[in-house]
Amino acid sequence: MMAVVHATAIVSPDAVLADGVEVGPYSVIGAGVTVGRGTRIGPHVVIEGETRIGEDNRIFQFASVGADPQDKKYRGEASRLEIGDRNVIRECVTVHRGTVQDHGVTRIGNDNLLMAYVHVAHDCIVGSNCVLANNATLAGHVHIEDWAIMGGLSAVHQFGKVGAHAFIANNAAVTRDVPPYVMAVGQPADAHSINAEGLKRRGFTPGQIRNIRAAFRVLYRSGLKLAEAAAELERLAKDQPELLPLVEFLPTATRGIVR
Repeated sequence: MMAVVHATAIVSPDAVLADGVEVGPYSVIGAGVTVGRGTRIGPHVVIEGETRIGEDNRIFQFASVGADPQDKKYRGEASRLEIGDRNVIRECVTVHRGTVQDHGVTRIGNDNLLMAYVHVAHDCIVGSNCVLANNATLAGHVHIEDWAIMGGLSAVHQFGKVGAHAFIANNAAVTRDVPPYVMAVGQPADAHSINAEGLKRRGFTPGQIRNIRAAFRVLYRSGLKLAEAAAELERLAKDQPELLPLVEFLPTATRGIVR
């Protein structure tokens, strides 16, 4: 089935729409945009810049995807946005392209849910299977790993990192990196516990969750210095591979961790 474009939509002749793409009323698809098979674009959506969107995504009304970065240093340099497959981008979401001050690309993986009014700034990297609730905000250069959840009205400081399976509570202000599995709460956000309920839903065994909970105590409740705690976690991970994401994350933290 060929792409179906509403009569009121404006699609650049330099845009590429795969078979099965739907474009709703009054949407604007600019030059340099590529949209994969089966993606549905609702009414009043604007997609511009060098933006590549994969298959079977759904983009709701009034979303702005691929606009120039909100960076005063930006001078019109070429940059791009890459979005994977099966993402849901809800009403009024804004996603901006990258800048040459980083790798020139903003990237979103697969199977993510971006609820209404979410903002993904320039040069952000969002993994797969993440949920960003209403009004969650990512400043520039933020990295969000797979399966992370951000509550409503939460925000991550520029260059911040949120590890896999982490949970950012509603209204949290993340100013330091959040390791995998950790639930961060408050303004500024601090480590509260592990995301045990999320781990259950994703098939982690009770034994694995116990090990992760014990690792949390080593990192946050033992009184060990960070380097000492990291060494102990590395030792434990030899027999508990579920701790490897935590061990691998700690040396990459550039803003310090919530602790």
